[in-house]
Amino acid sequence: MKTKEIKKMSKEERMKKMEELKFELIKARSGKTGSSKIKEIKKTIARILTFNNQEKPKAEKAPVKKVAEKKKSLETKPQRKLKKK
Repeated sequence: MKTKEIKKMSKEERMKKMEELKFELIKARSGKTGSSKIKEIKKTIARILTFNNQEKPKAEKAPVKKVAEKKKSLETKPQRKLKKK
């Protein structure tokens, strides 16, 4: 399934398709289907999940810490002194 086809689907259709693909993946794993079919099913599921995640509003997404904030927090920690014997 191509990305163009996924974009044309509604959210309900995508969820229904993903359930079908998951069921098909279970059947493919238990049967004597080749690994190429399993890979293709997994990729299609990943495409659908990616498209669903991109559609979410920014408010729902988890905030990402910036690298500068992490470095700043590391610099403020006190340094440990080594004991001389």
